[in-house]
Parts: sequence; structure tokens; C-alpha cells
Amino acid sequence: ADEYMTALGQEFENLRKIKLSEKQVLDYIKILLPMEENYSLLQKRGVEKLRADMKMRYFDAPDLKDVGNNGYRFVNAVSDFATHSTPRRKTANYKENIFARTADGNPMIDRAYQLVKAA
Repeated sequence: ADEYMTALGQEFENLRKIKLSEKQVLDYIKILLPMEENYSLLQKRGVEKLRADMKMRYFDAPDLKDVGNNGYRFVNAVSDFATHSTPRRKTANYKENIFARTADGNPMIDRAYQLVKAA
């Protein structure tokens, strides 16, 4: 457990060192929440709403305001979005589904991490 926590802390520090511009963050959000040309107007509005939510979590979240514009902040904002957003359709077991996706490796969080590491 000590080795794991030490390695995790070091990775957090590595992510903090990766500075991100506002443009990079907005580009990454578009990558994570793509909008296809063939989407209906309703679908496009839905994607825009999701993008706005993710932007708010990065730029305006009170718990991240003193972190700086970096990879650590971005991965945390995406993690918050992926694990704490209210789904459009609340099924009886939506919380369990979110937990299972997170425990197995959430694809959106993993992709955000990959984007930041490639920056």
C-alpha cells in the first residue's frame, strides 16, 4: 500500500507539471465528447450541454481553483464529470453501473489521462 500511494503521489505530481492552455483543454473536451455531422439538432444540443458541463468542472470547480491549469486538474475534472454527472436516464441501478465502469477503468477518464500524457 505504501508503494502504491507513493507512486500515485508521484503521478499526481507529474500531471501537475503538464501545463495546459485553454485551447488544449477545449480541444480535449471536443475529443472526449465528439459531435458528428449527422447528429440531429437535439443530439447536438445534448453534446453542447455535456461539453459545457465538463468545461464548468475544469474552469469553475471550487475544489480545483487553486490547482493551476494543468493535467492533474483536467483529469480530475473529467473524473468528476464521468463519475458524478446525473445521467440523462436514471435507471434503478445507475449508481452501481457508474461504480462498475470506474472500478474496471472508466474509458473517458483513461482517454483524458492519455491525452494529457501525450501533451
